[in-house]
Amino acid sequence: MPRLRACLLTTAVLLLPAAALADVVLSSNDAHTVMDASRTMVAANPARPDTVTVIDVKSYPPKIRVTFDAPGSVVGPPGAIWIAPDESWGIVTSATKADPSAAKTGGIGPDDRVTVFDLTSNPPGITQTLTAGAGATQVRLSPDGTLALIANRTEGTVSVFTVKDKQLTPAGKADTGNSKSLPSAVVFVDSKTALLTRSGDNMVSVLHIDGTAVTIDPRPITTAVGPYTLDIDRSHTLAAVSNMGRGDGDEDSISLIDLTAKPYRTVGTFGVPSGPEPMKFSPDGKYLAVGAQNGSTKPASSPFYHAKGLLGIYAVDGKTLRKVAEAPIGPWAEAVAFSRDGKTVLVQSMQDREIEVFRWNGKTLTAGKSLPIQGAGPESFATAW
Repeated sequence: MPRLRACLLTTAVLLLPAAALADVVLSSNDAHTVMDASRTMVAANPARPDTVTVIDVKSYPPKIRVTFDAPGSVVGPPGAIWIAPDESWGIVTSATKADPSAAKTGGIGPDDRVTVFDLTSNPPGITQTLTAGAGATQVRLSPDGTLALIANRTEGTVSVFTVKDKQLTPAGKADTGNSKSLPSAVVFVDSKTALLTRSGDNMVSVLHIDGTAVTIDPRPITTAVGPYTLDIDRSHTLAAVSNMGRGDGDEDSISLIDLTAKPYRTVGTFGVPSGPEPMKFSPDGKYLAVGAQNGSTKPASSPFYHAKGLLGIYAVDGKTLRKVAEAPIGPWAEAVAFSRDGKTVLVQSMQDREIEVFRWNGKTLTAGKSLPIQGAGPESFATAW
């Protein structure tokens, strides 16, 4: 009996999904977008397939496990990919695609594709392809896993999907009423409430959820110019919003929203280097990582140009932020992610087509060996924590 029990246990381990054997970070990679000499986004020539990379961060240094084809886009905040809590499946969206007919926009046109994939197969495989709205970007699921929301930047809407057996079914849209609102990041506070950043009309909206009906609260939350990336801490008591400003070289900001207040309200806005698109709470909520593009997407002739971006780690002291550490990072920084234990930090460089790796000990950032992304630029991260 002991021998039989040992055999059964071994078999059970072998039958576990591949993704369940490690803590993984998913990176969505855009292969159809590059920057020309004037630092304008144009279609790559040739445009290769976009991809998703699975990165094992259970131990250090992190390792790339597999990369597979799936549509993605650098346009929009860096949360256009989602992974299930058990790491068995995920969703990725695509806001743009290569379009030879879109000459006025450098050969890049809007996209609306949503792709569902299975991470337990070897290699991972696509299980469903459907559409949201034009400019489909950040995707998030409700805490109970029954509802998905996707922000559609070009269309000015939020798509609603029901979720069952790892499949999505369209269930309507919530319209911001302003086609230029540029819905960006959407995050659930709980199963009845979500937040939506709107970089086009400079506000954060509260979404009320009743079944599949999603309505927008008439009271906007005011942060600063260009609210974009959005994250919520582990306890769901505090939300952080990166305000991208006008992109004209001035200092930008991070705002904190108190989710314990009724109604929710901004309780602090803090200056950070320009272009704070990458932003993420540590798993324990004690720190906020903020990456800054820092003028690295501007032409070299610009007075605001810098060859490198910056990664800052800020301690979350109640409802304030305090910078603890800073390190240079690659140009055109997109997303930042922590490992589950909070000791490894990954940062995407779309320009260098690599993911930079840092060790974090609560006081200092130590650079490690970067992870190259072949044939595409990394633009969104997803973790299960």
